[in-house]
Formats: sequence, structure tokens, C-alpha cells
Amino acid sequence: MSGIIDFANAIFKPLIDLGAAPMMLIVLTIIALIFRVKFSKALEGGIKLAIALTAISAVIGLLTTAFQDALNAFVKSTGIQLSVTDLGWAPLATITWGSPYTLFFLLVMVIVNIVMIVLDKTNTLDVDIFDIWHLAFVGLLAMFFGANLLITTLLVIFIGVLKIINSDLMKPTFNDLLHAPASNPMTTTHMNYMMNPIIMVFDKLFDVVFPWLDKFDFDAAALNKKIGFWGSKFAIGIYLGIFIGLLSHQGIKEIFTLSFTAAFCLELFSLIGSWFIAAVEPLSQGITDFANKRLKGRTMNVGLDWPFIAGRAEIWAAANVLAPIMLLEALVLPGNKILPLGGIIAMGVTPALLVVTRGKIIRMIVIGAIELPLFLWAGTLSAPMVTETAKKLGAFPKGLASGTLISHSTMEGPVEKFLAYLVGNASTGQIKFVLYAALALVAYLLIFIWYAQQMKKRNKVYADEAAAKAAK
Repeated sequence: MSGIIDFANAIFKPLIDLGAAPMMLIVLTIIALIFRVKFSKALEGGIKLAIALTAISAVIGLLTTAFQDALNAFVKSTGIQLSVTDLGWAPLATITWGSPYTLFFLLVMVIVNIVMIVLDKTNTLDVDIFDIWHLAFVGLLAMFFGANLLITTLLVIFIGVLKIINSDLMKPTFNDLLHAPASNPMTTTHMNYMMNPIIMVFDKLFDVVFPWLDKFDFDAAALNKKIGFWGSKFAIGIYLGIFIGLLSHQGIKEIFTLSFTAAFCLELFSLIGSWFIAAVEPLSQGITDFANKRLKGRTMNVGLDWPFIAGRAEIWAAANVLAPIMLLEALVLPGNKILPLGGIIAMGVTPALLVVTRGKIIRMIVIGAIELPLFLWAGTLSAPMVTETAKKLGAFPKGLASGTLISHSTMEGPVEKFLAYLVGNASTGQIKFVLYAALALVAYLLIFIWYAQQMKKRNKVYADEAAAKAAK
């Protein structure tokens, strides 16, 4: 097994070390060339994708930094004290990629993806290799709690297969949210969206218990058409800045800064989102031509990182409203020890809410508030492993006391972390954990199967609507 891990390191490590944007430039260009796209067009698409990724990361960093400072001030004013420090996602990605097992899991999932495509079990080619670290983190957590490499690999494959299947299920919804044609190849296998099944359960309960709340909802695009500027992304950003500024007792100057920063960030998200579409156009055409010639017209999708959908203002509106809610929940939630700071702008939460509710902002906020404890508990559960691994790799943050625990409050895949805990402990031979793990894995699979059925019904409606339009 060590030979396979060394092989994976030799193949992928030089690519990973370049960083996400250069890596995706190379990956997308090579894949486009494989699909017989002209070199200049393939390279153009790769460069555009790298620029889009760099731009979206810069704008996210600007927005989260501005709002995090204000929310930190709110935390200090409340006197909240919890023992686990929230670092946000970037340090955890660095720590996870520092493990040789991460590259091994990447190699395994590349093989799994290819096998699924060949067997016609998926139409998605996953090119978002950087974000395998979320799935690898689950594997490392299972090993930390006692699982051997074989059991861990089986768990990673189990979750990874469902992630890939989920990317196919979500594809029509992404087309709807982006107002993109069916030929648009973009989807995602991001761990973010493995919360979809649980969100779907609450969404269906919402239909029964609170359907009347939808009357007070709004669609950002529709609102913009009705009232012009005051319903635009600029205006939504200003409203959010005022809300967070007042909540965190900021001065007039700081409230203006927050408002204007949020306003241009939300507008830029929409602009940069169009760059993702332009970036994959050459590959999309290459895939279409290849599918028509070799696969009898079979549709192929490309699995990207989640920010291609970041242009939807609902993601950021919900994230900023959920931020103070999460702080209050952290204070009173039994069993929670993590103070949400680095992950306070809940990017690990809201994209899945957007997909399931299709942008119904009130549902996003209500369901998000209900599910946030899962993220806080998962962050607390992961803290010992993250801290120990960071110290072994020399990645423990300077300036923190050596006895401090570190983690991330809104890291994607909270349910999968609980599975890792149960599977890890079950692997040590504890009978009760064997039972708990078996029940949890069965429940996880059954909920996913039910969710898949719901998404297939939704997708049939999309297909029927498209057929009706084509017939006119």
C-alpha cells in the first residue's frame, strides 16, 4: 500500500504544490486537449478558469475579512469564551494536503470516477482535484479514531461515489439557477452539497408547516426588475452592511465601508460567475463533439469548484444573516466548544441551501439556522485530530498557546465527520460502535436514495418544461 501512496505522491504532488488556480489551468487545458479542442482554445479556457478562481478567491477574502472584523467586535462585546479556535478553511486545507494519504485518496477517486464514467454510472468528469481534501479529511479523521487504511479507503469510496452521483442530480438545478442552456457542462462534486439530503428533509417539512412564509420571500433578480437599483445586488450588499454594522456596534464610517464593500463584492460575484461559463465553453464544445462521435450523443458534465454559482446573491445574503445566528447558537449549544470566527461567513453552509430551496431566502435562513449545530459539533469533534496533525506537520499557528485546540466551524461535510468518528471507533472492535456505525451508514444511504428520487422528480419537471418550450 505504501508503494501506491508513493506513486500518488509522485504524480499529483508537483501539481498540487502549484496552488488551485495554476493547477486548474493545467488540468482544464489537458482535458480539453484530450477532447480534441484546438490548443489555443484549450489554453484560453484554462487561463480564463484560473483568472476566475483567483478573482473569486480575492473577492471572497475581501468580503469575509471585512465582515469578520465587524463580527469579531460583536463577539468581544458579548464576552463569549469557547476553548476551540476557528481558523477557517485555508489552514485546514494546508494541514490536510500535508498528509501523504490525501494524494492516495485523490488517486483512488480519480480511478473511481473513470470507472463510473466507463460503466455509464455518471456523466460527470470531476476536475476539481484540489477539493478532494474535504473527502480526504474525513478519511484522516476515521484513521485518527481507529480505522485502518482499508476501512478508511472503503469509507472514502462510499462517500465519493455518492458525491459524484449527486453532481449529476444537481446539474439541471444549476442550469436553472444560472439561466444556462442544457449544453452548459458545469456541475460540482463539492462536499458542500452532501448536506442536500438533510436540507431536502427540512425543505419538505417547510412545505407542510410553513408554506405561508414563502409569500414573504423574494427573488433577487425579480426584485431588481421591479424596483430597479433598490433590488439590485448593490442594494442588497448595502442592506447587509447596515445590518451587520448596527449589530456589531460599528461607527458610521465603518458601516459605510461595510455597505460599500458588500455591494461591490456581490456585484463582482455575478460578473466573475460569467467568467466560469466562458472558461468552460471550449471544453463544452469539445465534449459535445466527442459525445456525438464516440458516445452516441451522451451528455458529459464537468465537475468544478462550487464558486461558479457564487453570483447568486442569496448565498451571501443568507451567509451574512446566519453569521450572528451562529454566534448565538455557539454560546448556548450543549457540547459545542468552538467559537466561530474563521468560518463565520458560512460558505460551507449556504450553497447547498441555495440548490435545494432554489434561492428561497427565508427557507435558506430558517433551515440554515436549524442545521448550523451540526457544523459546530463537527468542528468540535474534529479539533483534537486537527490540532495533533498540525503540530506533527509544523503547521500549528504561531501566537496560539500550545494547549489550544484548533478547528473550523463551518467546514463542509459535518455528517460525514460523524460517520468517520463512528467507523473509526467501530474498527477498534467496540461492539456498540459497530452497531452505531452500521445504523448510521444505512440511514445515510437511505436518506440519499430518497433525496435522489426527489431530485429526479424535479429534473423530470425541468425536462418537461424544456420539451414544451421546444415544441412551441
